[in-house]
Amino acid sequence: MATTQSTFDLHRLGWHAFQRLCLTAVREILGQTVQSFLDVNDGGRDGAFTGTWEMHHGETLAGMFVIQCKFTSRVGHTLVLSELSEEFEKVEALVAKGLCDVYVLITNAGISGATDEKIHAKLKKAGVKQVVTYGSNWLEEQINGNKRLRMLVPRIYGLGDLSQILDDRAYKQAKAVLDSMHEELAKVVITEAYTKAAKALDTHGFVLLVGEPAAGKSTIAAMLAMAAADRYEASVIKASRAEVLVDRWNTAECSQFFWVDDAFGSLQYESNLALEWNSKVQEIRAALKGGAKIVLTSRDYIYNAARRDLKVSAFPLLNESQVVVDVHALALAEKQQILYNHLKFGAQSKKYLRELKPFLEDVATHPRFIPEMARRLSDPLFTKSLLLSSSGIGEFIEKREQLLVEVIEGLDSHSRAALALIYMRKDDLRSPVTPNDSEREALSRMGSSLGACLNALEALKGSLVVQTLFDGEPSWRFRHPTIGDAFASLVRQHVDLLDIYVRGTAVDHLLRQVTCGDVGLKNTVVLPSSMYSLMVDRLDEYMLEAGMRKVYWEAKTNLHNFLVHRCAKPFLQEYMARHPELPSQVDSPGLYLDAVSETMVAVRLHKTGLLPAESRLRFVEKLSEYAVQGEDLSVLDDADLRSVFTEGEYLWVIQQVEQQLVPRLSFVRRRFTSGYHYDNEDPNELIAPYERTLDILEQCFPDDSKVLAAVRKERLRLLEWVSEQEGESHDSFSPGKLGTLDDADVQQNARSIFDDVDE
Repeated sequence: MATTQSTFDLHRLGWHAFQRLCLTAVREILGQTVQSFLDVNDGGRDGAFTGTWEMHHGETLAGMFVIQCKFTSRVGHTLVLSELSEEFEKVEALVAKGLCDVYVLITNAGISGATDEKIHAKLKKAGVKQVVTYGSNWLEEQINGNKRLRMLVPRIYGLGDLSQILDDRAYKQAKAVLDSMHEELAKVVITEAYTKAAKALDTHGFVLLVGEPAAGKSTIAAMLAMAAADRYEASVIKASRAEVLVDRWNTAECSQFFWVDDAFGSLQYESNLALEWNSKVQEIRAALKGGAKIVLTSRDYIYNAARRDLKVSAFPLLNESQVVVDVHALALAEKQQILYNHLKFGAQSKKYLRELKPFLEDVATHPRFIPEMARRLSDPLFTKSLLLSSSGIGEFIEKREQLLVEVIEGLDSHSRAALALIYMRKDDLRSPVTPNDSEREALSRMGSSLGACLNALEALKGSLVVQTLFDGEPSWRFRHPTIGDAFASLVRQHVDLLDIYVRGTAVDHLLRQVTCGDVGLKNTVVLPSSMYSLMVDRLDEYMLEAGMRKVYWEAKTNLHNFLVHRCAKPFLQEYMARHPELPSQVDSPGLYLDAVSETMVAVRLHKTGLLPAESRLRFVEKLSEYAVQGEDLSVLDDADLRSVFTEGEYLWVIQQVEQQLVPRLSFVRRRFTSGYHYDNEDPNELIAPYERTLDILEQCFPDDSKVLAAVRKERLRLLEWVSEQEGESHDSFSPGKLGTLDDADVQQNARSIFDDVDE
């Protein structure tokens, strides 16, 4: 509980948010269910309820209640009677209709004793039976004394002094992690996603926020962290991964709040992080049982990739507490409030806001509007070249990715070098900054130095970068992950910066973006031969790390796909010079050939003339064996595989299949069907490979009556076998799917929310 009473800059809320605060206070503090009305033609009522209200001093209010919220943007303003003249006129009509027995006035202005008496007299004369007036002092008392109210309206944390709102211990904990986001908390909007996340945190102590880039996941996490420090008196710890969370978990402390941003990777999926969460499941469950609260965030496409590796069955809260932050599910009123808050608390001049105001309704309704666009519009750094017209603003939103690249391009060399350092450290540049040799070389290439970069980081703070605690240590990070995306795009466009890109980008991302030489793929980054050696180094690091993480098979498949589809012959030659064992690793592929990456590599090496003769022979022998045994006839159906065979070798395989396999088809069929377990398998799926074998035989021997007769016989036997399995119950597994949020039930306002944005 706060030791001193805090004052709040309620005049910065805006009329619409102030009304929401008042109605929330009535619901939470006074215990009344309030019906809210439209902001135009409301008949003089911002809210209403019917019932009995027991006042704290013993007085009882009863009947039809009318709530009127009177907002002022003037600092320290005291309400005067003339400001209520329109309300007095409406009250008479409400009384005549029997809709106003009790009138409740709530304002963020001060109310003098004399004015209070006059208000009561006017309303009583109009026929109101009982009158209650609450000014700014009353509102501040309620905010100070009610933690739940602060949690429901977390913007409050950004409108007051945190050292007064929170107790000393909670203040120190929260400040260490959230101080850089204090101003952002004043701009937040209570969306359905936040409400759902807060409920999950209350119920389970755990929530996973999943959404597209710039959807507002980290903002919601910050709101929850602040509310947890306040309401639960939890110490706030921002961790980078599961291992850090477990290390920082204190079994003697019953309330800790852990916030892990980008839990499974920042720009792309990092499988080692998911595997680490799996290995720490027991400790995390114990931490939750002991009172800890945990919030994870993840980009949607990264989480979708991580779900393959996460042990959801061992940690079902990953499904139960999942909150999807879907920007497309934001209600229009939520988008408008987000835009209003950022502009009201941003750095734009009132003159600029006045010129921008006519276009704001269109901005909020633009199909590509996301919360991040509101922040950019509020920052002069991003709007230097913005043309204030419908077309100019439309282009600003439509081309949001390219415009961010252009902003970075317009920076001085030291600022770009500072962003490069953060990028090369994968969005985690620890302080004090100590660059390694390759980073110093990169800074030199960009015309900068460590000292100049440090000065640039300070200058960029708040716009493109932030400094915050990460794993308990100070760290420079991108202000938003999309800045990292934009910087990567910029680097890819400049050949002289490719070294930075190759050294600083995660390898599994490089494998999808670059080609080593021109192999005919469009929209890729083509690395010159001078960078081949560096790329081989990165690939070796990737495979070594994969072996340590025990995810070697996945990494090997990724590497093989890269070598086959994205590498010209000169690079393959350089790679083989370092890895002469490659041919022997791929010349005896396992089943099934179309799913085994070694098969593709062997074919690629043969086509480029790099597959040694002995490896080619072993490859031919293995594929021939599979075909004759009926295990895999791909060589008879795949032109690429067939290309590795000489004409004589291929004719020999055809002959052996006809002479040895066809007479044994029934044996091959039984080999497939004998492995059937009807409690968890689909019989049609089980026999699909064998049906493909029959298809290939028909294609290869279209005029051979003996072969065709054998195939027809086998198809009949398959139909009979499948028929025998009918009627058996099969439990089917349906993997969990990400849910979506329904549009929040927020009323649309006839009065524009942007009316006072420039005041």
